[in-house]
Amino acid sequence: MTDVEKLSEILSHSTSAVFFGGAGMSTESGIPDFRSATGIYNQKLHKTFSPEEMASYEFFLRHTEDFFEFYRARFVYLDAKPNAGHLALAELERRGILSAVVTQNIDGLHQQAGSRTVYELHGSIRRASCVKCGAKYGIDFVMSNKPVPHCEKCGGVVKPDVVLYGEQLDGEVIANSIRAIAAADTLIVGGTSLIVYPAAGLIDYFRGDNLILINKTETHADEYAKLVIRDSIGVTLARAVELLA
Repeated sequence: MTDVEKLSEILSHSTSAVFFGGAGMSTESGIPDFRSATGIYNQKLHKTFSPEEMASYEFFLRHTEDFFEFYRARFVYLDAKPNAGHLALAELERRGILSAVVTQNIDGLHQQAGSRTVYELHGSIRRASCVKCGAKYGIDFVMSNKPVPHCEKCGGVVKPDVVLYGEQLDGEVIANSIRAIAAADTLIVGGTSLIVYPAAGLIDYFRGDNLILINKTETHADEYAKLVIRDSIGVTLARAVELLA
């Protein structure tokens, strides 16, 4: 039995599977990651500041115009489309096999693919809100109001709903993610190196029998996994769904 066949077999007996995903899920849709050798954080984009500094809340406050120029160029990929992996997860949810997606990605592609229960640990480029009055805006408002988007109600800066360095993760999102993972019978971890905390620590709440790792490089959780697959997430998940009866 191949690894994909084993995965499909496990999923066929699952009723509360959870997918925990990272940047590798989005790279297959053409969105660059942040931490690989060719990722955004290893590029020299500014003569004074590093990309990591520019992705911080302090930089947003102190250099707001430069932040938005960086954000629009490096965080937002509106032409990206859901890949086969996103679509496979949405299908698993429709079939009552997958109960939730927990993602570190901010691109909104899981929802575009049709997934309904998605917990976005690091927020989403699709939403924004005024830092003063809390008024809500969409991505088009942020992209079209240059150089800095200001609230139409109070004039405050409209900040994208993404978690920057120096900001706390949303407590409700964390709680919902922990609840889903703790109740899962299968946990599929895909496209993440599991080195970004506190998000990576969430898998420690899993108590089920089937921990599955789909990643092209080794992670610290491999030794605990029932199944480790070193292949494309999209190809692997799509094939596993095809094999389901």
